[in-house]
Amino acid sequence: MDAERWLRLSPLLDALLELEPDARAERLRELGADDPSLAAELTELIGLEDGHEDFLSEPLVTPQQSGMRPGVEVGSYRLESLLGEGGMGQVWLASRADGLYQRRVALKLLRPGLTDTNLRTRFTRERQILARLAHPYIARLLDAGVTRDGLPYLALEYVEGEPITDYCRNQRTPLDKRLRMFQQICDAVSHAHANLIVHRDLKPSNILVTPAGDVRLLDFGIAKLLDSNDVPLPEQTRTGARAFTLHYAAPEQVRGEPVTTMTDVYSLGVVLYELLTDSKPYKLKRQTDAEWEEAILAADPLRPSQAVLRYADANDPDLDPGSLRRLGRQLAGDLDNIVLKTLAKRPEQRYPSVEALSLDLQRFESGRPVLARAQSVRYRINKYVARHRWALATAALVAVVLSASLGVVAWQAREAVVEAARAQAMQDFMVGLFESARGTPEGEALDLRGLLDASVARGNRELARQPRARAELFGVIARMRISLGDYNEARGLLQRQSQLIAATDDIPDSLRLESLTQRGKVLRLLAQPRDCAALMQPALDLARREQAQLPLQASEFYSELGRCRRANGERQGARQLFERSLAIRREMRENTDVGEVENLMDLAGLQADAGQDREALLGFEQARRKLQQSVGDRHPLQVEIGRNLAVLRRGLGRLDDAERDASEALAIALEVNGAQHPATLEVRRQLAALHIDQGQFVLAQKDLELIRNLLAQRLGPEHADLIGVHGALGVVAWERGDLARALAELERALQIARRHPQAGRLAELMTERALVLHEAGRDAQARELLEQVRRLRIRQDGAQAGTVGESERLLGEIDLALDARAAALPRLQRARALTRAAYGERDPRARAAELSLSRAQAAAGDAAALAHLDALAELPINDEALRKLGWRAQAYAAQLRCAGPQRGQARARLDGLLRSIGEARPDGSEVLREVQAIRQTCAG
Repeated sequence: MDAERWLRLSPLLDALLELEPDARAERLRELGADDPSLAAELTELIGLEDGHEDFLSEPLVTPQQSGMRPGVEVGSYRLESLLGEGGMGQVWLASRADGLYQRRVALKLLRPGLTDTNLRTRFTRERQILARLAHPYIARLLDAGVTRDGLPYLALEYVEGEPITDYCRNQRTPLDKRLRMFQQICDAVSHAHANLIVHRDLKPSNILVTPAGDVRLLDFGIAKLLDSNDVPLPEQTRTGARAFTLHYAAPEQVRGEPVTTMTDVYSLGVVLYELLTDSKPYKLKRQTDAEWEEAILAADPLRPSQAVLRYADANDPDLDPGSLRRLGRQLAGDLDNIVLKTLAKRPEQRYPSVEALSLDLQRFESGRPVLARAQSVRYRINKYVARHRWALATAALVAVVLSASLGVVAWQAREAVVEAARAQAMQDFMVGLFESARGTPEGEALDLRGLLDASVARGNRELARQPRARAELFGVIARMRISLGDYNEARGLLQRQSQLIAATDDIPDSLRLESLTQRGKVLRLLAQPRDCAALMQPALDLARREQAQLPLQASEFYSELGRCRRANGERQGARQLFERSLAIRREMRENTDVGEVENLMDLAGLQADAGQDREALLGFEQARRKLQQSVGDRHPLQVEIGRNLAVLRRGLGRLDDAERDASEALAIALEVNGAQHPATLEVRRQLAALHIDQGQFVLAQKDLELIRNLLAQRLGPEHADLIGVHGALGVVAWERGDLARALAELERALQIARRHPQAGRLAELMTERALVLHEAGRDAQARELLEQVRRLRIRQDGAQAGTVGESERLLGEIDLALDARAAALPRLQRARALTRAAYGERDPRARAAELSLSRAQAAAGDAAALAHLDALAELPINDEALRKLGWRAQAYAAQLRCAGPQRGQARARLDGLLRSIGEARPDGSEVLREVQAIRQTCAG
């Protein structure tokens, strides 16, 4: 072989030896199409290399021996097999050695003897980065530690899969599925960017696909923390080893310039190119690093459709030319332009974010115009016809529509320029905003609210000539304020957004619907559901009209309007809206799981409103299962679900289960919302209510007073959330015997409730106040209140509702206290019938009606009724409501026996009962006082 021939072969051979076998074979096929003899010589040389892979594999001068081999224990892990190694270290398949749990991990070890401080720093930084990321498509950090020899290690989620390009090639994955998988990658990278992390080494070998078809993003070893104050690491080490993979590197990486999130956009573009074409973007004569660098910096990538058509014309017997030509036609146009936009040489010419890239792919999939091309008149018309092919079936109709659309199309063509300017303005704004956030001192928590305030101020300055962009910005910040529980601040932002929308001509219907939905939501959260309904109801026709084109926005609009109507007591109208929203989301299928969960919760809430507690319980449990399956346990909706489950189980007397649900909800709320968020405080209130049921009145009062102060400070002293707090404080005061404070707290709760009648608490509060008045001896006032409650229950729930039966029971007891026995017995019989029919005869509410009726009948001399009281006293105590019912049954039976020959036994039984109640209720109890009063009448 002459020297000239070797000079041509040598760089090609070096490049081929760096490739994986499949990629190497592909490259040899490409070379063979141009020069068969060259490919044959290279194949021969590679064959010689294959027999001598171990030549010089051991260094001439070795550092300390690693000692890493299968069976060796590293921290709590036992090595099983070597998965791979590189310049930074080794990755082993390992399992727990201590038997604490069964899980295989990918154990990443820094190479022994390594003295390069840059690589050690990268290893430490990878641990910090992975600790910040929690996403279903990112391989998780499970553990970290140091070996006995002082080497750091990371235990990562072991992903059993293959590189995404290999998976798609082997599975012959269709185009639509490849695009969906790529959008999963975009979701993962967007999550990293949201945490101010740039990956910097996105490539197929770092994106695995599991056997189930889900992607996992790996290897944040050279990722960059945008908010880090660390000394920046060089893109190339002193030994010349690059800190990135050249074939997927962006031009700014090759030039050694700072990286941004747009660097990852470029690398994703290369990955997308490979997914679509099975080839790289640049066709080079020599596969040298220098030629790759030149191509990345200066060459125009071949359009993906052209790359595929080249394969179709290559006469390769392993390829199907017909399929390739069809694929080429699918790629031509929009997908070509989307890919080429990601591969722009200048970062500002690419998509402003990975999310923007993903959204453009979604536009392509739904047949809508994409932003990645100059949107000509012909292009807009073609897209319109493609989306409405059935509506435009006849040539006459097409002619009419196109002629009528000429003005609109021309406007849309101009709109593309405006849209690009707006997107660039938003990009510049967000980059500047996060650059300003980097000034936070190391170790000091980022002031998110301060950042949001600063973003509003910057938006007013920098987007002053972009009213639509400013309106969108205010909407985003308002959503964040709502998630933080800052409802008044969100309301102010949404009002400013509304003013911008009203004064701007080019506002799309999607933004109008989103704005109305968020304004309605914040009004509801501020306990103004009537204002919410008045605002949103007029836009119902707009939502219906745009439902087909804007299903996401329409479903959110219907859901929020339904919640406002539910809060106003319009259950049937609310149900129709929830069911319509749920149907839309189920039809959309993708990315609607959380929305479906919200609607399942909405429908379960309506069942709870109607007193169908068991059905509501099943509905919330179904919602929880779906949420766990789709997004896991640590989601804000889990807080609301857990709180509602606790309320329902408490109502059914299952206090232990209710406390478990409330405690789990509180743990999640503290994690995702913080200690002072209104949702967290509402869960705390439910726990305080459970403490009341369990007789822990001192603890409950302390918690409730803290909650009252925080809520009043956060939401104002007249907010509807304070109704329940004042009501619970009234119950605590009543249980502890402070009747004056009880009446004052309950009256305060009623004052707020009358301002918010939609809150649905009036009947409950009036009932509790009547019970306190009854104990205070003010039975006439108590009876008047209970009559109002009964009428309210009939109006809300219907004359045959179980809630009406509960009111009849209490009225019957008051009648007995007023010696109106003739009126009391029919009431109590009606109470038993209604509660049994509504709840079932074993429900504590039905048992309570049975107890009151038996007591009245026994007092009238019915011996069978006395025996029935004894039976009720012996019921198994499996919940708190039945426990209190049993205490009362024992006391009432003993009271009746005090007038006869069993007086001594009755006294003894009452004494024992008082001891039991005193032990169970050390803070006092209204039941304890009632039994004490009975014991006093039995003393003489």
